Amino acid sequence: FSCNLSHLLCSFLGLLYQEYRDKSTREEIETRRLQDSQTDPEETSPSEETPSETESTSTTENKAPPQINLLRNSNSRFNLWQDLPEVQSSGVLSILQPDEIKLQEAMFELVTSEASYYKSLNLLVSHFMENERLKKILHQSEAHILFSNVLDVMAVSERFLLDLEQRVEENIVISDVCDIVYQHTVNHFSVYITYVSNQTYQERAYKQLLQDKPAFREVISQLELDPKCKGLSFSSFLILPFQRITRLKLLVQNILKKVEEKSDRESTALDAHKELETVVKACNEGVRKMSRTEQMISIQKKLEFKIKSVPIISHSRWLLKQGELQQMNGPKTSRTLRTKKLFREIYLFLFNDLLVICRQIPGDKYQVFDSAPRGLLRVEELEDQGQSLANVFILRLLENADDREASYMLKASSQSEMKRWMISLAPNRRTKFVSFTSRLVDCPQIQCVHPYVAQQPDELSLELADVLNILDKTDDGWIFGERLHDQERGWFPSSMGEEILNPKIRAQNLKECFRVHKSDDSQRRKLGSRNRQ
Repeated sequence: FSCNLSHLLCSFLGLLYQEYRDKSTREEIETRRLQDSQTDPEETSPSEETPSETESTSTTENKAPPQINLLRNSNSRFNLWQDLPEVQSSGVLSILQPDEIKLQEAMFELVTSEASYYKSLNLLVSHFMENERLKKILHQSEAHILFSNVLDVMAVSERFLLDLEQRVEENIVISDVCDIVYQHTVNHFSVYITYVSNQTYQERAYKQLLQDKPAFREVISQLELDPKCKGLSFSSFLILPFQRITRLKLLVQNILKKVEEKSDRESTALDAHKELETVVKACNEGVRKMSRTEQMISIQKKLEFKIKSVPIISHSRWLLKQGELQQMNGPKTSRTLRTKKLFREIYLFLFNDLLVICRQIPGDKYQVFDSAPRGLLRVEELEDQGQSLANVFILRLLENADDREASYMLKASSQSEMKRWMISLAPNRRTKFVSFTSRLVDCPQIQCVHPYVAQQPDELSLELADVLNILDKTDDGWIFGERLHDQERGWFPSSMGEEILNPKIRAQNLKECFRVHKSDDSQRRKLGSRNRQ
């Protein structure tokens, strides 16, 4: 089996990780589509528990996930654990429960995907980083920013893969992989934080090199055309480590959903997941910290204070939203006037702890005329006020720059923009639908079918197959959602996803999510509260 496994993993290396990941997530999407359309909601109640062992064989066979059929498609090029000749000839498939077979597949996918990832990393190093022509073009400092500590990342992946291979070789039935994930995450995966934290500088350096060095642009283009790259861009290789560490957490989540409850394997999976979550959060914070510091410096330079100056730059402050709104002239009682121009432009900078209200002045500058701590803001929507007051809301500053209460009647350009401002200004205000943290039995959900890159600080970047609770939606095509696997919140276009209509599937998604996060329930509530801010 050892020899054949090595051969299998070598053949698996034919798939670059970008291809593997794309195929895997798209098949995950198709699986949910089939489950959503085929499962009869009347069959069982959403809160029904997993069938007992005595009935699990027949029940699970009837409800076997479509994923298995999809993966068996001859065009798939995926290898399943149960399709290995050694597994089929051993007779274990007739002995193991269907749930255990699904667990074997989940663990096997973690191993094979690591092999594919290592293949892509190896190509980034051997084909791009070590290319002699590229070495001559790049200054040592430029090469360092561009490739960072990728050699350390590759060495960690190789060691991790060797330990995973050894475990699979021990027995046809894999005992566990999460204990290996845990050990490597704790002892070695800090290299990912270093690599990902450099991402802002890496992206900027790459753009600058493309712009300033025609020779660099030419060599990269030629290297990308090599059949080894399978039409994939150089930048898709650079972003691999961040994609992998995030995906690894999801693969462990998938295992966690399939292990028997209150077992040693569940305990190990929970430990591995918790450590991976710590690394992923540190990676995210590393990226944000770099870009936030520069952004705050840029904003500070643009502000001129008409009132007492407020220091903008702080290590614990970052921008949540900025933009233009229309302020109603005159007192609140004049809202019924229709004859003269009621509104004038103002510009808001909303930070996580502070609101600054300005008017734009010549020279790309902003004159600050009021401010308030974010915790002392309240919002109120105006309803049924006629067309001229559509998308209008009242912003109250309980204590403004003059230490008094102030109110502003503000008009947004659209319904979605109004809702986005209201949720950002007052994050604890109730949304249209109940959030994840309420543990409601049912809540609208959406599955991401098109990746989305956030364009504004209050938006949420989406990966294929992400599942989110819908907290609010607008008539002009925007959704405010909370992603199940990490409880991150933000806005995104509704066209990026497909709503999950089956209440049983929604309940199953929630139940699995609660199970993944049950090891530290209080931390989850704290995280949900922080993300609302």
